[in-house]
Amino acid sequence: MRRRKRPPKDSVFSTETKPSGKSYLAGFLHYLEAECGLAQNTRRAYATDLDQFFVWFEARGSLSLHDVNLPLLTEWLEHLRERDLKTTSIARHLVSLKMFFRYLVLEGVLLENSVELLSSPKLWQYLPKVLSPAKVDALLAAPQNCDQYPLRDRALLSLLYATGCRASEISNMKLTALHLDEHFCRCIGKGDKERLVSLNPVAEAALRTYLTHERPDLANRAAREPEWLLLTRSGRRLTRLRIWHLVKKYAARIGCSEDVSPHTLRHSFATHMLAGGAEIRALQEILGHASIATTQKYTHVDHSRLKTIHQKFHPRG
Repeated sequence: MRRRKRPPKDSVFSTETKPSGKSYLAGFLHYLEAECGLAQNTRRAYATDLDQFFVWFEARGSLSLHDVNLPLLTEWLEHLRERDLKTTSIARHLVSLKMFFRYLVLEGVLLENSVELLSSPKLWQYLPKVLSPAKVDALLAAPQNCDQYPLRDRALLSLLYATGCRASEISNMKLTALHLDEHFCRCIGKGDKERLVSLNPVAEAALRTYLTHERPDLANRAAREPEWLLLTRSGRRLTRLRIWHLVKKYAARIGCSEDVSPHTLRHSFATHMLAGGAEIRALQEILGHASIATTQKYTHVDHSRLKTIHQKFHPRG
């Protein structure tokens, strides 16, 4: 086997050419899907982050990855801070770059990864926003007959809270994934990992009503029989963005702040489950978290439950 000629030691490239980053973006995205198993939304976010970096990078007169060094990366972080991005957004931009440069090293395009020398900005532990059970009940009842598709919207809201699923997971849920008689549904999460999630009676009743009275008419408007559970007025899949807008609409109707989103229902589900005595490992599996550390943030939310335990067991409580 013919061995590839190694570059000079003073070069970070494995070839004599100095390639631009854009020429490797398509291969990187394929690598994220095939090798890393990252979800489409994550890949899309990484691609957007890298596109923004390439535009900034080239505007400085830099065309080669050879020019990426620690001082330049520090300038990039300062540029992101000047845009008033949240710390979490800046951290994701950095992760996107780190993943991209790791890929270049794996492919033999680079011999060194300068991005690894850059530390992530310190992330504050923000507690997730949670609705009270009473507010959740009000939100689930918010769709009324004056709305265009109140039965679908009630089914959507009930499903979000009953399962703790992400908006993208609900959007991509197929009709065949629903098993009402067995009281569960199948969910495809990040990395195309499948998990089973139980349904409560409220969600089951809302889904049955929607399936009986609204979905048949919506399905008939499609060119062919749609496979998705939640449909638009044209019989297409209810997108993640449309779900986001619907939750915002009904949250505003009951007087909730504009910060409420589909993820708020996921946070509320997790917090209420822990308050009811659910084990954190079981909750991790239900939510589809890869790391228990992600689930543990919910243990800091329910202060009322901790206060009750303190009053019950402390000798001076």
